[in-house]
Amino acid sequence: MTRYARQVAVPGVGPAAQARLRGATLLVVGAGGLGAPVLQYLVGAGVGAIRLVDPDRVDRGNLHRQTLFRETDLGQPKAVAAAETLRALNPDTRIDPVIGALDPGNVAQLAEGAAAVLDCADSFAVSYILSDHCLDAQLPLIHASVVGREGYAGGFCGGAPSLRAVFPDLPDRLGSCAEDGVLGPVVGVIGALQAQMALAVAAGLEPSPLGRVASFDAATWRMGGFGFSGAPEPEHAHRFIAADRIGADDFVVDLRRPDEGPLAHPAARRLTVEAIGAEGPRPKPGQRAVLCCRSGQRSWNAARRLAAVWDGDITLVALGDTRLEGDLR
Repeated sequence: MTRYARQVAVPGVGPAAQARLRGATLLVVGAGGLGAPVLQYLVGAGVGAIRLVDPDRVDRGNLHRQTLFRETDLGQPKAVAAAETLRALNPDTRIDPVIGALDPGNVAQLAEGAAAVLDCADSFAVSYILSDHCLDAQLPLIHASVVGREGYAGGFCGGAPSLRAVFPDLPDRLGSCAEDGVLGPVVGVIGALQAQMALAVAAGLEPSPLGRVASFDAATWRMGGFGFSGAPEPEHAHRFIAADRIGADDFVVDLRRPDEGPLAHPAARRLTVEAIGAEGPRPKPGQRAVLCCRSGQRSWNAARRLAAVWDGDITLVALGDTRLEGDLR
């Protein structure tokens, strides 16, 4: 019996699907709570190569759900520590760790040659950057999200509608693991769903998960889901750009507080989200508006306010945390 004999024996899988898995490269963005089950199942199944992108280091406060890591990994780059563990799990899979953040400037290069992209990043800006690229490139995107005791996974783009088609607007408040907490087993459930969707896409299994969302709520012990194959793409989408793509002629607004970092651009003006709107400053005709903040959420909300009173080009920048280590509060 070979390593993959029992998976090849599943009706609808077979040697041809296993060969497709062996020849596939997958881009996985994020080696945290979702990435832990996703990566282990992908490697266990014999995916040929995984390009793993993560900018962070292993932290003790995350070990309850990031089961790829051990106490001995604390302080190590997640991508490197995860790659070492995964290579020991299955040497058949090539792991290419990338220590860094995915952004609009490098997404095309990182996704090149991938059969599918898995969004495990826990960042709504990264999710929409990936969705925009995958929609343009006709590349399947398997996106997942977990907060507290509930989460979902879904198959987007690659011929199915994008994330923007299903979630065109942000809620008034975005949950996060840091603020709202998260239970490790719930992340494991959603990560397993995400891994299964990715394996189905890479192996060419039917029915395809593209155009479907599967959800789980541990508070009510309910699993659900829905199809969205007919969802229309929004007519107007404010896309993210890399910070180094801000131009000298742009109307640049930095929505962060002064303690969050230096101005995003020498010509930027520092404003609050509430200052954007009917009574606030507006770009000149033909000028591009560039709205900057840390995570992208304030930029998104400011773009909605500006678009209500101005019909020009609006782009967003998620700068991340640019404070010096000594200034962190």
